[in-house]
Amino acid sequence: MSVAPPSATPAPWPRLLVAAGVLATFAGLIAHGTWRALPIERFALSLALALIAWLLAWPLKRWLRVSWTTALVAVWSAALMVYAGPLQVLATAVLGLGALSIGLGFTPAALPARTALATTVGLIVIAGLTGWTITLPIHTGWLWAVALLISIAWQRHALLDAARTAMTGWNQAVATSPQAAMFCVMLLGLASTACWLPALQMDDLTYHLGLPTQLMQHARYAPAAEYQVWSFAPWAGDVLHGIVSALSRREAHGALNGLWLALAAVAAWSIASSLRASTAERWASLALFASLPPLVWIAAGMQTELAATAVTLTLMAVIVADAPGRLWVGAVLFAGLFALKLVHGMAALPLLLYAAWKHRPLRSWRRLAPATLLFGALALSGYAQSWLATGNPVLPIFNPAFQSPYFPTQQFNDPRWHAGFTPDLLWRITFDTDRHVEGWDGGYGFVLIALSGLWLLQLFRPGKRALMLAVTAVVLLPLMPMQYARYAFPGVAVLAVLLPIGGEAALGRRVLLRLVVGVCALNLAYQANASWLHHSAALKRTIRSPFDDTATLQAYLPERLLLRRLPEGDTGLVLATDPERGFIAELGGRGRTVSTHDPSLAAAALRAKGDASGTAWAELFARERIAWVLLNADTASPALRAGLARAGAKREAALDSIELWRRPAATGEVSP
Repeated sequence: MSVAPPSATPAPWPRLLVAAGVLATFAGLIAHGTWRALPIERFALSLALALIAWLLAWPLKRWLRVSWTTALVAVWSAALMVYAGPLQVLATAVLGLGALSIGLGFTPAALPARTALATTVGLIVIAGLTGWTITLPIHTGWLWAVALLISIAWQRHALLDAARTAMTGWNQAVATSPQAAMFCVMLLGLASTACWLPALQMDDLTYHLGLPTQLMQHARYAPAAEYQVWSFAPWAGDVLHGIVSALSRREAHGALNGLWLALAAVAAWSIASSLRASTAERWASLALFASLPPLVWIAAGMQTELAATAVTLTLMAVIVADAPGRLWVGAVLFAGLFALKLVHGMAALPLLLYAAWKHRPLRSWRRLAPATLLFGALALSGYAQSWLATGNPVLPIFNPAFQSPYFPTQQFNDPRWHAGFTPDLLWRITFDTDRHVEGWDGGYGFVLIALSGLWLLQLFRPGKRALMLAVTAVVLLPLMPMQYARYAFPGVAVLAVLLPIGGEAALGRRVLLRLVVGVCALNLAYQANASWLHHSAALKRTIRSPFDDTATLQAYLPERLLLRRLPEGDTGLVLATDPERGFIAELGGRGRTVSTHDPSLAAAALRAKGDASGTAWAELFARERIAWVLLNADTASPALRAGLARAGAKREAALDSIELWRRPAATGEVSP
């Protein structure tokens, strides 16, 4: 099928096909009542923040004589420093430059946006190799600072050249369409507000914060599967968070997430450039990516999906680029996905198959062996150490096969996300979102339905059909075993970048831009529905209290404030007794929880709950050598309170319904 040039009059049938997707979106909004879930107040806050950013950028544009887009980048970067922390941003910059100095050696010079892609590659190399030594007591902040600064100094000339090239490319890109560039940066800036929040997500507070905290406290990570079954899970993402935290001596996930967000955006631009998209299509691709609502969820914490999105986009940029020397960088990036999480690596397999088909025949099969070794060196540290320590390389999943004693011999499963892999799955994810992710309807965005016409048009393009089918498989593969939409997001991000390419010739520039702007506006309107973090007043509380997270934590996570009241130098173990609020990861190994993250302790707590005398709880405290107890007054059982009384515990502090109790050590009890 021949494609008409942009100047030709487009045929009517592509417009009708695209219009069908738009009409289907409106039908879904009405039929499912999704329009009722529109977070109007939070949408208004986004518009207000955009206006404030524009007003702050105006004097910068005038005084510094820079473009609107560059001025907006400066404003949003300054906001990140204020709310994520200046030391955290500085530490992230050092890590990023160190990664760039390493990644330049792997990344082909002909790649578009090479500087950003090389930074992503370098981050994977650092995380992958560090994973083998993470349990050794060598990861002090000063040692990391020296190592990174030496690498930066060694490669200073290459870094300066890369910076000049990147700045030239930036100015040229902005000059092609200043208004579109400003629109994209505004969307990315609004997404970056997620990076301003302190750690508030359950997974961060029950697991992910453990590794960074232990690096700050002990310069090493001490995984203990008997207390935290996920402690050996692939840890590449947490390793990088830990390095930044060790450098800044502070919780630093927001600053690093800001870097991942920027790297993902530049990788999206690189993909469109390599596929020879028109100027309008390039900005449309970037805008669609920046508007995806789940970005404000995954950029607000330490879960792997943001890093996986950046790495998947970078891998796609390498695959579609017309540049030699892709094998090594491809091996690094593919390894990075496995090092982040097993599901991300498995989901990327269609891209590997597409790359093998597209770039056949390989010039030298002999190069595959060292590339495979490189993959293993960067991908397998967590899996290998888990296998040696627990007998299960992917603990706690697939334990019926591995029979590890640290988890029941039953398949790990979350029954919330088994709505069924049916033909209407993507429709349900769009309009009945809360069945597939922890959010509200519409919180996954509307790209999958509103732009389904563009997806069909891509299938009619013989040169792009295989690529589109491969990316579609990347979206669907993670949804087959469990219909949990978060795992599919990296594939959705790649799909969003690809959809507008070729749309200008098929629809006309004006129609394409109106379509993309409309979808972006709808995505932005429902952005807060992606998770409770933006759906609540957490962002407003954070904005009102720069450099201080007290107000935000007191409203949502008083446990974190109570834990800060523990006496300095105290080493007593802390038990969180509410299985739904096991927020003890930041204690760095001192925390215990009765949630499913510790199956044996969860079972013991369940038995103790049935003993009204409190004896079982008191015995549990003594057996586990618990010195401090976190109690939720709203859910605490009479047996638990009786156990605290029997153990002689005293309430030390309380915030709202959360209480901190101190238990005196029993005679002869060994201090931990």
